[in-house]
Amino acid sequence: MADHPDVEGSAQKLAASIEASSLREQLATIKIALTTSPVRKQLFWAAIGIVAVIVATSVGQILLNRWNQPFFDALARRDMQAFLHQLLVFAAIAGGLLLFNVGQTWLDQMIRLKLREALTLDLIGEWMRPARAFRLAHAGAIGVNPDQRLQQDVAHLSDLSTGLGIGLLQSCILLASFVGVLWSLSSGFVFHIGGHSLAIPGYMVWAAILYAGTASWLSWLVGRPLIRFNNDRYTREAELRSSVVRVNENVDAIALAHGEADARRRLEFDLGMVLGAMRHIYRAQINLSWVTDTYGWITVVAPILVASPVYFAGDISFGGLMMAVGAFNQVHSSLRWFINNIGGIADWRATLMRVADFRIALGDTDALHHTERRISFGENPDGSLTFEKLEVASPEGCTKLAEPHVEIRAGDRVMITGDPGAGKTLFFRAIAGLWPWGSGRIGMPAGEAPIFVPRTPYFPLGKLREVLNHADGAAEASDAEISEVLADVGLQRLSSSLDRSARWERELSDDEQRLLAFARLALRRPKWVIIDEALDAFDGPTLRQVLSMLEKRLPDAAILNIGRGQHNARFFRRALTIVKDAGQPPLKPVRIRAGAIEPPPAIASAGRKK
Repeated sequence: MADHPDVEGSAQKLAASIEASSLREQLATIKIALTTSPVRKQLFWAAIGIVAVIVATSVGQILLNRWNQPFFDALARRDMQAFLHQLLVFAAIAGGLLLFNVGQTWLDQMIRLKLREALTLDLIGEWMRPARAFRLAHAGAIGVNPDQRLQQDVAHLSDLSTGLGIGLLQSCILLASFVGVLWSLSSGFVFHIGGHSLAIPGYMVWAAILYAGTASWLSWLVGRPLIRFNNDRYTREAELRSSVVRVNENVDAIALAHGEADARRRLEFDLGMVLGAMRHIYRAQINLSWVTDTYGWITVVAPILVASPVYFAGDISFGGLMMAVGAFNQVHSSLRWFINNIGGIADWRATLMRVADFRIALGDTDALHHTERRISFGENPDGSLTFEKLEVASPEGCTKLAEPHVEIRAGDRVMITGDPGAGKTLFFRAIAGLWPWGSGRIGMPAGEAPIFVPRTPYFPLGKLREVLNHADGAAEASDAEISEVLADVGLQRLSSSLDRSARWERELSDDEQRLLAFARLALRRPKWVIIDEALDAFDGPTLRQVLSMLEKRLPDAAILNIGRGQHNARFFRRALTIVKDAGQPPLKPVRIRAGAIEPPPAIASAGRKK
């Protein structure tokens, strides 16, 4: 047995460790996503605009607060002329505030839109980097249901961030605007106790801070569990949606197998998990409501109670009292922003965790490839494909060719076979660079990009012509050429559907999908083709038809077929064998920094399918 010091550890599986990242790391990765976004300028100017509007609104609210004293004093004096004049002043102030409110609403919606666009485009770009989606899909829980993180979680995060951010900014500006007003109003507050006079500088300000601070502290203690509960709920919601989609995509097989009862039990189980998570949230929200609602009702009379001793002592007028109450309410409403939004903050924190950790994991999948000894890749100037002591590591041992040194020349037709469980798909993925763990060297033909044909073909959504021309920069084929190739594989009926858009993986049978994949392969005219069992499912006549098409369309191409047996000794003139060394020590678990991922059991299972 070969010695591999880098491939050791657990005998059955790989350890997975996905540690929660810190808030600072999460905010840092979101900052990177926004600062590198193509819509960052639009976001910046929208943010500048909303700051300006909020500042202007605060000025208007200060004017409105000052309006309280002459208005209520006019009422107390029963001065009709002054009363009507103050109504005109109110109309002018309220009209300006109305314009600012509408402008703020428009900017709020634009920020939500651009923020979602920026985050979604960034995650799509990171997710669709070469081989990343494959690696992440086998990286444990962080790679489960990426559709929800990309769609629902990003949308929710954009809405929450915008709403909470604008509310916090507005509260801070209002606090800065009214704290000085309230402080100056408090200067006239003198308490008379036992014949002594006591003046407390900024009395109303300190009262508002103490009142709001106590409520915020209690709200945080009671509402903090909502972060964990919301995160769990979103995970359960994703699992329920995934189960529904899976059932919908397999309704024919479920009907034929009379599996409706099993499918129903699974859906009911997932629904139960969602409802259980929601019950935790609702209980926490009810507990939080006891705190926030209690303070809400106390707030109705709190400012009057705070200022009433000075009013009853005759040191301020009724209009002065109402102006002080108005300023207290503005300062207090700014300070109690945290109390009012503790539920939203917990929801935002949970959603931020899901989106940011997903983006961090996308980047750390690349770091994973440097934690174990990797298969070495290089280029051969002579244009050959070589395997030098190639051994592909897996939890059960190592997969390798029976021959330690293999050289395949341009134009060769090679059949690579192996017993069930030998790791043929794992070997295919290793050549493609998707599975890097192991040792040895793969020498690729210099200047050539092999085409890899998996067992299950992929067809993008779109017209059939676009599907067949789905290539990496290759020139588009003409309609006549497409029709000829379709006829070569027995799909001539599709020649009249080139301009039709459809989900082809649903409209075509499994064999027809594979035939369409080989037609697309012929149109791309590659020099090197590596196939993973895509030929094994064909019956004899269909297989001969496909091989005849490949002989006709790709006469000079080197074709490697990794499959179960020798299909055609005249076409595949050379045979190689894959063997499994079951005694080889399995991969060693590796721990990466917080937010990173390791090769978990799910990845390992990718190599055990065959």
